[in-house]
Amino acid sequence: MQEPSPVTLEVQAGVAIVSIDNPPANALSTATLEALTSALRQALNDPNVSVLILTGRGKLFAAGADIRELHALRDCESARAFSRRGQALCELIESSPKPVIAALNGRYVLGGGTELALACHLRIMEESTQIGSPEVQLGVMVGWGGSQRLPRLVGLGRALDLLLTGRRLGAQEALGMGLVNRVVADGQALSQAMELARELARLSAPALAATLRAVRAGYLEDATKGLGTEAALFGWLAEKEDWQEGTGAFLEKRAPRFRNR
Repeated sequence: MQEPSPVTLEVQAGVAIVSIDNPPANALSTATLEALTSALRQALNDPNVSVLILTGRGKLFAAGADIRELHALRDCESARAFSRRGQALCELIESSPKPVIAALNGRYVLGGGTELALACHLRIMEESTQIGSPEVQLGVMVGWGGSQRLPRLVGLGRALDLLLTGRRLGAQEALGMGLVNRVVADGQALSQAMELARELARLSAPALAATLRAVRAGYLEDATKGLGTEAALFGWLAEKEDWQEGTGAFLEKRAPRFRNR
């Protein structure tokens, strides 16, 4: 009998919901990483999907990498391969031309779960959820891109505070430092993420993709590179139907009907 997948994929009205479902802790084992990669690629390649949501089923979003697998890593090459596997998944999320929203639910978002959340474009967190990167408390360190993404998101000093101590943050502190975009009532992360996703899905897909690409070019390289990419994409959008539809609708005082082409 085939074991159930640790990840589920559901598409609702142009929104793909990718859920980590590996009870009891939604540990990010190698099998879970592979299933996540497969589900995300499927959603990204689906022309009917405009926005993705990443969330966890059960009592928490994700408790991080499977500690049993970490304990079994005894040599440099196998540990490096484990790191690269997680980095590739986070890169897939961050480089997505479709917006990816993290619906951070349940008791904890920890370790690799935090690194997945950092790779998403937007983060919605429930009031009682705690988030953190406790790897140093186990004698290890972040390995899926957290050392790079967290400082860009909250600043160097705050990132070092979190990465060197491994302490957990409550939702309001995470919101105050810009780690998450919105805090919602417990049990509402997914529904609020769906509401935001539907709002984004009504917009021009080429415009959203171009914006994500321009922002990424700037922070991964430098402002000069980012400005050049921005100007090039601005020109690219001018030849899209959505450009004329959006500006024309504004002049005609009506809601735009984007064709996403």
